[in-house]
Parts: sequence; C-alpha cells; structure tokens
Amino acid sequence: MNKKTLIRWGGRTITLLTILGIGVTLLPYFWMVSSSLKTGAEVFELPIRWIPQEIQWANFPAALSRGSFGTYFANSGIVAVAVTAANILFCSLAGYGLAKFRFPMRELCFRFVLSTLMLPLEIVLVPTFLVVQQLGMVNSLGGLIVPLAVDAFGIFLMRQYIKDLPDSLIEAARLDGCSEFGIFWRIILPNCKPALGALALLAFRDTWDQFLWPFIVASSDALKTFPLGLAEMEGIDSAAYHEIMALAVIGMIPMAILFLFFQRAFVRGIALSGLKE
Repeated sequence: MNKKTLIRWGGRTITLLTILGIGVTLLPYFWMVSSSLKTGAEVFELPIRWIPQEIQWANFPAALSRGSFGTYFANSGIVAVAVTAANILFCSLAGYGLAKFRFPMRELCFRFVLSTLMLPLEIVLVPTFLVVQQLGMVNSLGGLIVPLAVDAFGIFLMRQYIKDLPDSLIEAARLDGCSEFGIFWRIILPNCKPALGALALLAFRDTWDQFLWPFIVASSDALKTFPLGLAEMEGIDSAAYHEIMALAVIGMIPMAILFLFFQRAFVRGIALSGLKE
C-alpha cells in the first residue's frame, strides 16, 4: 500500500470517527426533542422509538401551564444578560490592566487569579453566601447577579488576547492625549471583538444553566430561574417526562440561537486568545 493510499484511508477514518463522535454527542439532544413530542407512555417504550408515532405539540403549552415559567424564563434572561454584561466590562478591564500595565507583583496577582480556577464552587459557596447575606442581597436579583459578575477564566481569556495587541496603538493614543479609559473604550474593546464574543457566550451559557447558586440564594418563587422551575416540576410530577423534556427543549432554545449567531466569533476568539503564557 503506497503513501497516497494510506493518507486517503487515514483521512476517511478520521472523517468517519468525527461523524461518529458528533452522532454520540447529539444523541441525547435528539432523544430529548423526540421525547418532548411523545405521550408519557411512549417515552418509556422499549425498544426506543426515536420518531414519535404521533407528534404531541400540546406537550409544550401543557408543560408551561404547570408553573410560572414565564416568570422563571424572564428571571433567567435578566440575570444572564446582566452577568454577561458585567463580565464583559470587568473581565476586559482586569485583562487590560494585567496585560498592558506595569506594576509591582503583577504576575503574582495574575497567578492568584488563575489559582481560583482550581477551587470548586462548593468550597467558596458558604463564604460567598455569608458575604451576600451581610450585604443584604439574599433573595434578590442583586444576590443572583453580583457574585457572578466577574470570572477568573474571563480575566485570563481577555488578558491573553489583549497581550497580543500592539503596544504601539496604545502609545500613539497616549501621545494624542487620550485618557486611559478612552484608550480602553476606543482602542482595546473594538480590537477585542472575537474574545468578547467568546466571553459573552461562555458567561451567558454558564449563567443560563446555573442551578446551585440560585437554589441557595433565591427562595422566593418570584425570583426563581428556569433551571429551578424545571427541577421543581420534576419533584412535583416525575412521571410527566414528556412535559419535562418539552421544558428542557424550550430552555435550550436561547443558548442554541445565541451560539448559531455568534459561533464564528466564539471559535475565532478562543483560537486567537492563544491560551498560552
């Protein structure tokens, strides 16, 4: 077997494995969508019927009528948008400072920020809750938003991207009399659109799917987010999996739409951030 044949068969093998990996990854989502369009009895049929015998569109309005899911959806949207905006502002500011400013112990500060990535949420959960409680933000939108307003990975991502921007742009702006905030607003941010897009997608996704922190800090039904409402429904009626899957499909739609619109910026932002020291 010659070299060209080996290369050709190697390419075909990689393509086949890629398709297989994509299929395995998407299989649970296909089952979720399929189950949301079945009757309750069909969900548990064996062997699995992947295509519903008769599509049950009524599952969606029936599921939404089970609770205040309009309120839960709105709460998740408000919190996710606010946290995303805060991350874009604060992470890019911190990344700019760590990338382009010279001050004592700069690298030590950066390594301290990175070290927080090694701590699981469960370790910082109690201290964070006590701080929020002392600030009087328990059971409020502020309590849901403020602790998530800045993220160590977001700082790392922005610092790595801004570090590669030419210093000559900043020096030219300073010579023209531009203030430091003006440099950040007019030069740094416009040149960081791919990284900002990636950061926005990651922040929105993490906040939209967040369950543990809202569960701890929001006890009022008027402040519950969509994941809390979904979990509550499962506790009330665990047999209605067709309606639970319908709600899961609805909850997946905003993130899917956002990714479809900004996938190019996301991929480019991650690639160009050069996740390296």
